[in-house]
Amino acid sequence: MSLNTPNAFADEENILLHTALFKQVSPTEAEELLPHLRRAAYDKGDYIFSEGDTDHRMYLLEQGRVKLIRTSSDDRVQLLSIHAPGEVLGEIPVFDPHGGPRTASAVAMSHGTRVAWLEHDALFAWLDEHPRVAIDMLQVMANRQRANNERISDLVFMDVPARLAKTLLNLGSRFGEPVEQGLKVPHDLTQEELAQLVGSSRETVNKALMDFSNRGWIARDGRSIIIFQPGMLIRRSRR
Repeated sequence: MSLNTPNAFADEENILLHTALFKQVSPTEAEELLPHLRRAAYDKGDYIFSEGDTDHRMYLLEQGRVKLIRTSSDDRVQLLSIHAPGEVLGEIPVFDPHGGPRTASAVAMSHGTRVAWLEHDALFAWLDEHPRVAIDMLQVMANRQRANNERISDLVFMDVPARLAKTLLNLGSRFGEPVEQGLKVPHDLTQEELAQLVGSSRETVNKALMDFSNRGWIARDGRSIIIFQPGMLIRRSRR
């Protein structure tokens, strides 16, 4: 990891304007936070923050991908989610500073991953000056809670192939790269991690992947998936 001063990166764009949490903020308002932004770059496998940390920072992903994981008492690792540029990481301690230590770790998935962060005190001093923005932030966080509720519902009511189809479509919409054959999704996950993201065993997810491949909907290419027929995945995700 390399630490940087607030303006160390070459681009002068304000990352705040590219995050959902600040999407209703004017450029002038966002500029007031720039002096309080700190930045760092990470290599693949580096921890951005760790389960049990007691900091009160909110992280903004500028470049690369980051996965959130939890570790059990017997050292088993559970993949919780994957995050793309423009998304916010680890915001709970900022809005709930007395809620205890962090409950997950954030790990860089690629070399050159860049993040910026804000401390609780700086953000809340700014919100005191712009209370309207807090309402917009509540709406964004409500949407995230709705997405979490939907995922819980999927685990209860959807079978594994449907959840896998929905997961592949989600990864494709966020990370997909158009290629001649279709949409290439470089997920960079192990088989176990992909299974954890779907919420099932590796064997069951591999069986569903093989079925999708045999039907001509997808093809596996290392740690990438090529989606040939997104319509069929959409249909399967709704069954």
